[in-house]
Amino acid sequence: MNWIKKENLWNIWVPKTYGGLESSLTQGLTALKELAKIDGSLGWTVTLCSGANYFIGNLQPGKAKEIFLDATYAACFGGSGGVSGTAEIFGDSYQISGIWHYATGAPYLTHFTLNAEIVKKGSILKNEDGSPKVLSFIVPKDKVRIIDDWNTMGLKATATQSFEVKDVLVHKSCAFLYNKYYLPQPIFKIGFSVFADLTLWANYIGMAEHLLEEAISIMPKETLCDLEHIITDSNRKMFRYAKEVENRIMANKVLEDRFIHEIHKEASVSVQMISKNIIGVFPGLGVKASRENHALNQIFRDYFTATQHHIFSR
Repeated sequence: MNWIKKENLWNIWVPKTYGGLESSLTQGLTALKELAKIDGSLGWTVTLCSGANYFIGNLQPGKAKEIFLDATYAACFGGSGGVSGTAEIFGDSYQISGIWHYATGAPYLTHFTLNAEIVKKGSILKNEDGSPKVLSFIVPKDKVRIIDDWNTMGLKATATQSFEVKDVLVHKSCAFLYNKYYLPQPIFKIGFSVFADLTLWANYIGMAEHLLEEAISIMPKETLCDLEHIITDSNRKMFRYAKEVENRIMANKVLEDRFIHEIHKEASVSVQMISKNIIGVFPGLGVKASRENHALNQIFRDYFTATQHHIFSR
């Protein structure tokens, strides 16, 4: 944790004017992949928390300044993408209640992010298409109760706990929309769905690279050719898409839906192929890889815990 703070990794995407590293998309993906290759929990936690700090671009300037410049702490966001609660309008504030699953790095966070349905005078507000109106919010950690329910086989050090917010009143400046940005840096023009696809894809590749390195010490390298090939191909595709996204943004081109869907599909297929190949390789690694204190066992557990994230499951 001290090393993460020293290297300012929570703020990979945060602009330099707010104390961040202001990494480009390809720079950030390279860092996240290498962290996941070192350790699955390390890569996953930095990815999800720096990915939540990415919401600085969505916050109103005054709120962003308050949290990232005026505070005496190093801001670390994290939370849930699910819509699991309500936010009732009271004047210029919202009263939030609900339980959300899951917030990566829950014990380490300074603020929790969440999505809630908007309520006014007891009724859920609707969008034009009839769906519930939803806003995202940022809530300080002292207003949140962490629920200790992270009992998974892997990614243990991420401490990805559920959390509860009960009748907490927050100012309207704590509300934001995923795709409404106030900051001008190119990274905030990508759109959150593409950003999420690419950053999580980097983690799966990094963990798979680590497993391949460890497996080579046990199995003949020629038996690992298929896994090595899919990892190489996934790396090539991920960085090709990242560079194309950067080029389009710099040329002030909008990322059209077709291109966004193409990235998501390629990432999904890539992760499915990596998973299939890891499962194919693992039975040949012997009892050694089944021992809980062996690196291969931890990588396997971390990787297949990470695949339970919904992002590439459909």
